[in-house]
Amino acid sequence: MKQAEEELGPELSGRAGVSRRAVLVGAAAWGVGALVSACSGSPSTPPGAAPVDPAPLPESPALRAQFEQTAKELMTPGAVMIVRTPDGELSATYGSRTDTGSEPVSVADHVRIGSITKTFTGTVILQLAQEGKLDIDAPVAEYRPDVPNGKNITLTQLLNMRSGLYNYSESLEFNQSLDDDPAKVWTPEELVALGFKYPAYFSPGTDYHYSNTNIVLLGLIIEQVDKQPLGSAYRTRLFTPLALHETSFPDAAVTAIPTPHPRGYMYGTNVSTMSSEALPPDQLAAAQAGTIRPHDVTDASPSWTWAAGGAISTAADLATWGRALSDGTLLNPMWQRKRLESVQPTNPGSPAAPGYGLAIAKFGPVYGHTGELPGFQSFTAYDPDRKVTVVVWANLNAAPDGRPPASTIAQKLIGTLYG
Repeated sequence: MKQAEEELGPELSGRAGVSRRAVLVGAAAWGVGALVSACSGSPSTPPGAAPVDPAPLPESPALRAQFEQTAKELMTPGAVMIVRTPDGELSATYGSRTDTGSEPVSVADHVRIGSITKTFTGTVILQLAQEGKLDIDAPVAEYRPDVPNGKNITLTQLLNMRSGLYNYSESLEFNQSLDDDPAKVWTPEELVALGFKYPAYFSPGTDYHYSNTNIVLLGLIIEQVDKQPLGSAYRTRLFTPLALHETSFPDAAVTAIPTPHPRGYMYGTNVSTMSSEALPPDQLAAAQAGTIRPHDVTDASPSWTWAAGGAISTAADLATWGRALSDGTLLNPMWQRKRLESVQPTNPGSPAAPGYGLAIAKFGPVYGHTGELPGFQSFTAYDPDRKVTVVVWANLNAAPDGRPPASTIAQKLIGTLYG
């Protein structure tokens, strides 16, 4: 959720978590964006262009081989994929739950999903707006008078990452704290206070910058307006209606992941990966030679992600969620249309860059989100026109060369599916 996410690489940027803090996949990593958008009948298709349907779901060799080859190339200990089309479903696993172990990962494994949590937060905000309990076009100052320039920042601008508020997870002091005290339990108020401490990136509405501060603020507003803890709002409004029985939002002090689960790994430190997830040339060579290994960060506190990245799920639940997010299961037609039509380019100068709207991203023909925080990287997306779902997770947040494993695998799979 860090800076990488500004590229929407680890995630759309910003870190989830952290760049990782961001949690959306960057343009550099998402080179398939231009390809699939040109091949889809989605709003990103040029006028008059003939839509191209995804190919029939390949049997084992095609997608499975591509998935395994890419996972191996990215040096992730383990990975899981699910692809669903009207022609069927393919799930596959690669590697092990531990870096040097032999116990294979499973489709049933639970993982931290980082910034995909943002889509939970955004959906609850839109439900509250649909119910008339808040106004997304109102200034955030009506709900949080302490927000700098809050009279000129709307809830919509928090949702679509155009508020200009500083992303707390990009600060050196924050990343140094994550390295020095990985067990520290952060409160949401501490997180937004850190974001308010630094100057804004730009005037509200004039640019795009992925910021976890935005989403933590929205989580606090949910608790204020819905009069229940954020986890309870997720459970009653999202998890229970969709039967997401393997999805959870643990209390801040809880670091355990439900069993079964893999261990989560990362190269470098939070500080050393602030500007780039890629290892320096000498370390990259050593990693590729196997003389340095990623370190286990499974038990580090994820409390610093909260509404921006604190949820846990499985591949199957992510597939269910990805579809519900994009097909309007949880919003009425007007609000679902408003959400999908809210997507704007994150980098108008790069046609391959993902789009971002009301806590939802668009990668070519598919809508969804990426998630990243130390130890894990994930991707879920759905094409509502052709009913194609793609889910990938990996127990490594960034490959030694900096690429986000799950998003890079998803890019390859979507490229193959759409020909």
